[in-house]
Amino acid sequence: MDPMISAAARLLATGDVLGALKRVALCDDGPGLALRGIAMAQLGDVVRARALLKLAVRAFGPQEALARARCIVAEAEIALVSRDLAWPVKTLVGARAVLEAHGDRLNAAHARHLEVRRLLLTGDLDQAEHLLAELEPLGLAPPLRAAYELVSAGIAIRRLHTAAARAALRRAENAAHEAGIHALAAEVERASQVLEIPAARLIARGEERLLLLAQVEQLFASAALVVDACRYSVREGNTQVSLTTRPVLFALLRALAEGWPGAVSRHALIARAFRGKQADESHRVRLRVEIGRLRGEIRGFAQVRATGEGFVLVPRQAPEVVILAPPVEERHGAVLALLADGEAWSSSALAIALGSSPRTVLRALDALAATGKVQAFGRGPACRWTLPSVPGFPSTLLLPGPLSSG
Repeated sequence: MDPMISAAARLLATGDVLGALKRVALCDDGPGLALRGIAMAQLGDVVRARALLKLAVRAFGPQEALARARCIVAEAEIALVSRDLAWPVKTLVGARAVLEAHGDRLNAAHARHLEVRRLLLTGDLDQAEHLLAELEPLGLAPPLRAAYELVSAGIAIRRLHTAAARAALRRAENAAHEAGIHALAAEVERASQVLEIPAARLIARGEERLLLLAQVEQLFASAALVVDACRYSVREGNTQVSLTTRPVLFALLRALAEGWPGAVSRHALIARAFRGKQADESHRVRLRVEIGRLRGEIRGFAQVRATGEGFVLVPRQAPEVVILAPPVEERHGAVLALLADGEAWSSSALAIALGSSPRTVLRALDALAATGKVQAFGRGPACRWTLPSVPGFPSTLLLPGPLSSG
């Protein structure tokens, strides 16, 4: 290999991006273009980086399959960082197979790590955990080992296994210091902050207080009946019922939980669930129907009994009914939760991550932009959305993918 290319590669590996770029700035062969693309990506110019990597793939030619596969992995990482979730995953899987066939275990592991990060981003925790289990962290170089532990921590955080998350973050911190890459150490530090700032509000008997993620985990392990307004579900111990697709039922359940242990009037329930200013006979009939449906959904946890004025929630075994709500409740909270990572998202990537239609996501973005809560830059397919400022709370409980019931 050309000594200049080797020197640039070593500098990139240690985080000296400008030093590497100086050595390959005028190179127009395959290796030079690839290193320039990676360097530009690390400097934040992802558009130029992707263009250079595409040129590198063509420069290497079909006979240099290993080099082409490495470029594809680099392009996949840029797509992930720039939240281009429509980038073809099958291309990355094919590149990983080529790397494994040629014995390039380091880059093959990196490719698998990118697959896992994408699955984590879209909420497919089971598949992410399955793929991650196929990697052996002890055999990885320090930068990739730190990345492995960061992903492990991310999965643990999303499953509310905070002790496992802390252990993984400590290992990530050690690996980042061993690698000597300051940006990687900063990423580990940012990830660690998620465990130290409020993640949710606990509402019980008319009082509220903020909870850390560890306290949310303790709440789920308690005997309380938890009405989870972050995930639109109700749970008691290891059993939970999702009401994500039944917003009216969840609105009724939350209103009953807020009024517990007392009853809630029919007028208040109608106003809450149906947004009716004045209850007429049709509203009362619909309320009876929806209460019947709610009884069926939560029959394993509680009863909904009629009173003279309204209805009351009566737990079967739980000694207490509590509500778990986001630190700040917003319309389109799931969109804001994804944007809270500080990256620039396309509307199509948000739709993929949320499992919603692009049109629904665009309507949400337009509504949020009208109130100044999000901002856009670029036009057409290049349009990206960000928050004007990152909120001071983590978005773990609002992100796609179910929390662990165990």
